[in-house]
Amino acid sequence: MADDEDYEAGDMDDGDYADDDEMPEDADLEAAEDEGERVQLLEAGGAIAAQERVTTPFMTKYERARVLGTRALQIAMGAPVMVEMEGETDPLEIARKELKEQKVPIIIRRYLPDGSFEDWGIEELHISDFI
Repeated sequence: MADDEDYEAGDMDDGDYADDDEMPEDADLEAAEDEGERVQLLEAGGAIAAQERVTTPFMTKYERARVLGTRALQIAMGAPVMVEMEGETDPLEIARKELKEQKVPIIIRRYLPDGSFEDWGIEELHISDFI
């Protein structure tokens, strides 16, 4: 252990930095241009229209787990419930009931390999019977 007597207040950095210590924000971009590398930027509007979707209209088990967990957390934190409750108090059971009735206010975004994505509403997806 270090003795308290060895500690000097001047040993600590007070957070003042010289301007020449900081890198410019575009330093990586400038370095890439100097080396001849080219960077292609994708545009933000990568959504695919509902008529041109390429993925299947079936909810995967991974999407189901994510939706149930997210919705149960929302319900536990006080979000309004979208179904009629019949004595349920467990947020996960309420989320399951909402999913079964397709009343979950969540949109699933499926990313595609080309960088675009598809948005699916819960009411548009076929959900398996083993909820």
